[in-house]
Amino acid sequence: MLRTGPQPGRFPRIANVQHKLVAVSLSVAAALAALGCKARVPAIGSSFADDFDRAEPGPDWLDTSNGAYRIAGGKLNVTHAYNHPLWLRRKLPRDVVIEFDVMSKSPAGDIKVELYGDGESFDPDKDRYDPTSYVIILGGWDNSNSIIGRLGEHDDAVKAAKARDPRQPPPVALGRNYHFTITRQGGLVDWKLDGAPFLTWTDPAPLSGPGHEFFALNDWEADVYFDNLRIRPAK
Repeated sequence: MLRTGPQPGRFPRIANVQHKLVAVSLSVAAALAALGCKARVPAIGSSFADDFDRAEPGPDWLDTSNGAYRIAGGKLNVTHAYNHPLWLRRKLPRDVVIEFDVMSKSPAGDIKVELYGDGESFDPDKDRYDPTSYVIILGGWDNSNSIIGRLGEHDDAVKAAKARDPRQPPPVALGRNYHFTITRQGGLVDWKLDGAPFLTWTDPAPLSGPGHEFFALNDWEADVYFDNLRIRPAK
């Protein structure tokens, strides 16, 4: 009996090989494109500023979430990002001053940013998050604790912490604007809140170089608003 279609075990196998070659080619092309994109990311010179006065975050930012970050009323709003940062596509200077205004509309507080990370990492499964950066958190863990973390936010990764005094209000007041000033100079990571000293820690092995060059806004579930971002080299 004459068969009009491809015989089993012959042409389909060739087709499978062709599909695999195409898939590999596409993967290689994507990797090369990503490398090229990363190589073109500019460094921050004398300063960088973002007031978020536009319709969407735009090309200066890499959103690793599924649309959790948006512009609302001239502020950068995020909620339910589940540790998918919004990475600034600018390389930080080795020593830096980062300032911004921020408020949370959630009782959980939980204001979070990262600095000196790899510019692309995120939590893939809502499990334990292993960042590539320093992590600054105000009012985390249901508005009970604030930390400076190094390559993490739990256990030994926490390098400086301020736990809530149960006799005092929580660290983040609902709807209140806070001004963050974060300085990294040498190994010193210094965090001022509304101009007053808040937390500080000196890293004996400061994060720097490839894999530790970028700044990000981050979030778990809280409804947070960022504004008036300013970044400049520390003198």
